[in-house]
This record gives sequence, structure tokens and C-alpha cells, in this order.
Amino acid sequence: MNKCAAIQMASSPTVSYNLLEAEKLIAEAVKAGAKLVALPENFALMGDHETDKLNIKEVDGVGPIQDFLSKTAKKHGVWIVGGTMPIVGDDPNKVRAACLIYNDLGERVARYDKIHLFDVMVPSTNEVYRESDSIEAGTKPLVIDTPFGRIGIAICYDLRFPEFFRGMHEQGVEILIIPAAFTHETGAAHWEILLRARAIENLCYVIAPNQGGFHKNGRRTFGHSMIIDPWGIILDCYKTGGGFVCADIDPERLQKIRNTFPVLSHQRFSCEKICNV
Repeated sequence: MNKCAAIQMASSPTVSYNLLEAEKLIAEAVKAGAKLVALPENFALMGDHETDKLNIKEVDGVGPIQDFLSKTAKKHGVWIVGGTMPIVGDDPNKVRAACLIYNDLGERVARYDKIHLFDVMVPSTNEVYRESDSIEAGTKPLVIDTPFGRIGIAICYDLRFPEFFRGMHEQGVEILIIPAAFTHETGAAHWEILLRARAIENLCYVIAPNQGGFHKNGRRTFGHSMIIDPWGIILDCYKTGGGFVCADIDPERLQKIRNTFPVLSHQRFSCEKICNV
């Protein structure tokens, strides 16, 4: 078994402060035995305005946030799933919300760009979000082999699209890592339900690091970062503020559940395949 962790933050508009906080929490998770640590969406910046991310965007492979992820992974000998950070895209007025994965040597091994963008008005509030105004959508899902199992990455709003995850199942996903910055309103209504549903319907582990608390821009995020097993059992949950959750990822338990409860092999209607094997 391998112990994995999900970091929870209440990130600010100051990148240097957020990186210090992330490093502290990563170190604490490693001390608790974690071999893989996942950061939340927007871990390096929760700006006063959505367009603030344009001011800190980095070229793919070069920049202080990417250096931080690489050096921290190497320093602690841990795999890091880097939440999201703004990477230069094709549109000069937008960025890609990129999740970068580094191995325990500090080498980048994969990148996923958020596909589903949060363009909504939250019911019962005056909150309006238009991620597409500043973010360029990705196009390719990601599933990769790691020492912990076959990992698939999704980001926040991706969570609401079950066919996206069923496409990952077709590529043999065993662990879903879902960095997020769920609003308090939508999180209270749907966060746990959606996470447990994705774990149950795909019989896989879910590691879900979330933003959690009050932010200087007036936004409130839901927190409740959690790790869930393939039967939908919550193994650990951190409700609000900065901290982390940690739990063992047991490949034998995953295979036992899949072998004794082979629901995935009973599917009769398949959605259009969205992943290129």
C-alpha cells in the first residue's frame, strides 16, 4: 500500500505566500507518510479578479511556480500533483489551467489542461463565474501509469460530467485525482455526492484536494478535501481551513472489489469513447 495526501488551502492573491503555505503542508503530509501529494486548484493564486492569473502565467517548462513544484518534489522525495497553475496557451488573452505532475526526482511526467470551464450563475446567490473569459479549454483527458496505480486527472467542474470519467475507465483508471476550488454553495450541495458517485460508479479511489475557507477576494470555498475508496467510503476528510488528508491506497482492495462486484463488465450501453488510447 502507498499513503497519499490531498492538501487543502485558502489561497490568497500573493503567490509567494501561497507557495510557502503549500510547501509547509506538503512537508507535513510527507512527515505523515505520504508518497504522493495533490494540491488544490489555483493553489498558487486566488486573485482579486479572474484575469489576475494572466499576470503570473508561465511558459510551459519555465517559471517560478513550475520550479517550486519540481524542487519541492525532489526535496521531499514525493510525487506532486500540482493542482492548477496558469500556463501560456494559444490565445494571448487567456491561459490554460494546467495540472502538472512531478515524480519523486522532481521530473515532470505529465500535464492535463482543464477541459470543462465553469461558466455559471450559482443558484440562490449573486455569484457569477465566467472561466472561459480568461481560460482556454484543454482538449485531451489524461490517464498515466504511476507507482501508485493508473491515475486519471480531472479538475473541479470536470467532476460534473460522468461520461468524462467513464472514458478514463476505458483506459484502466484506478485512482482519480480531482483538484478543485468548489464554491461554498455548490460544495455544500454536491461536492461529497459527486465525489462518492465517481468513486462508486468507476470502482476506483478518489483523491480530492479542495480550496477551503474565506479568500481575500470575498469568495468562500467549501473545503472538505477527502480521500474515498472504491466502495464509496470516505477514508479521511478535512473540513475547512488549511490542512491535509491522508490515507492508504490499497491496490489489493481495489482489485478485490472489482473482482467480486464486477459491475463495470456488465455495462450494456457505452458512451462515445472520448479518450485516445
